[in-house]
Amino acid sequence: MFISALVLAVLLTAGFVLTYNRFVKSGNLKAEAWSGIDVQLKRRYDLIPNLVATVKGYMQYEQDLLTRVTELRSLSMRAEDIGEKGRWEAGLAVAIRHLFAVAEAYPDLKSNGNFLELQRSLVEIEDHIQLARRYYNGTVRDYNILVESFPSNLVALLINRSKAAYFQVDDSTERAAPTVTV
Repeated sequence: MFISALVLAVLLTAGFVLTYNRFVKSGNLKAEAWSGIDVQLKRRYDLIPNLVATVKGYMQYEQDLLTRVTELRSLSMRAEDIGEKGRWEAGLAVAIRHLFAVAEAYPDLKSNGNFLELQRSLVEIEDHIQLARRYYNGTVRDYNILVESFPSNLVALLINRSKAAYFQVDDSTERAAPTVTV
């Protein structure tokens, strides 16, 4: 009887340790994935002031749009919560697309080499953000499966782990076409 209890205790302890280590690994992968998003967002944040400075001289009648891009950049940079950051990022992406759409009405701006380089860089960064977001959301999915599935959900309760938030944007803002004033 004592040996059976000892074997059961060893098995339960081993199961707990293995599951705990899976949580550690999954949490570290999630943190690494978020770092990848953060790097790409920082690259975009660094380009936005240059973009605004470049187009400001050409787009005198679009000051509201330029102000909106700058405000959304600031709000996104200050956001602490992943869901909140996702909402601000969605708005910023729409505002930048709108800025590029409005820029089509300014032939001198469209031929400006600096503007074209900034536009190319932002498109490249947006692609990297999408890839980083997919990777992050995949790690969050795996982490959340650990939190919700049996028996790892019991360990999650013991070590106070809860579901993580996905980094997603509001689909309606992502699908919305920018309005262009001509």
